[in-house]
Amino acid sequence: MISRRTLIAATAALPLATRATAQARPQTPWPPAEHVKLWPGPPPGAPNPRPRYAPEMSGNPADPELWLRGVVEPVIGVFRAERPDGRAVLSIPGGGYGFVSIENEGIDVARALNPQGITVFALAYRLPGEGWANRADVPLQDAQRAMRLIRANAARYAIDPTRLAALGFSAGGHLAAALTVGHADRVYAPIDAADRQSARPDATGLVYPVTRMSDPRTRGRSTDNLLGPTPAPETVTRYDTPPRVRADTPPLFIAHAMDDPAARVEESFAILAAARAANVPVEAHLFERGGHGFGARRAAEGTPPREWPHLFDLWLRQRFNRTAA
Repeated sequence: MISRRTLIAATAALPLATRATAQARPQTPWPPAEHVKLWPGPPPGAPNPRPRYAPEMSGNPADPELWLRGVVEPVIGVFRAERPDGRAVLSIPGGGYGFVSIENEGIDVARALNPQGITVFALAYRLPGEGWANRADVPLQDAQRAMRLIRANAARYAIDPTRLAALGFSAGGHLAAALTVGHADRVYAPIDAADRQSARPDATGLVYPVTRMSDPRTRGRSTDNLLGPTPAPETVTRYDTPPRVRADTPPLFIAHAMDDPAARVEESFAILAAARAANVPVEAHLFERGGHGFGARRAAEGTPPREWPHLFDLWLRQRFNRTAA
């Protein structure tokens, strides 16, 4: 867990110019006051020794953000809408499976979507390369468990368990896609009544996602961190998400900048084509410029990438209203 003292210490370790900027903006604590541990005891495959928990203020030196490494106790932070309309989103941050961009792609997402009536659950998941057994399954274990816990406690959160979406960014987009096509994959043994719930998203948003693992032309940090140096072919196949899209795959929303240097837009093209081939409802917004990692608030005001939360809200409202009808 991150205390205010930890955040101050992390800020003090920054270069002077960055530190001044970090001190000028309010610090964002993690986890929020309302949060839920995913696992009642040690998570599956716990290593010994445990990873070193390492929150840090990183990213753009002019606007540093909170990153997490060494997540030992994965949690979902609960961000309630002031006027909830029953919709809920599990926000899954990116970070190349090497860190969790919890502020830019979790907390800021809640700030953007809460005013629309959407309750947001930000996922701080374990990282696969930190000694856990069955490394490739570790993030999906946490994502599945989060979805089941949210549904099991829907009444407490004033949400509709049939209007629960996943929303992932970059490597978190890969995890959201893996959850969407692999929600029923048995990656951990059930531990309580919550695990009788479905982990299937009712809709999925993918923002500048990684989607493929098998194409050597797109192999990069996310692939290496998730799968390790010598993955079994069947593991690569299981986490290559476009070929697993089927007719019953949940509807997809995609947002991607064409000039993204980190997760190439072809990643979105691949899952878009798979959805169309399987007759899965899909909506895609491709921005000419925007780069990578613009999250919910880091794109410049007045630019198209700044608008994707509004577009996602409209799309989600339409999808769920159609389902209710």
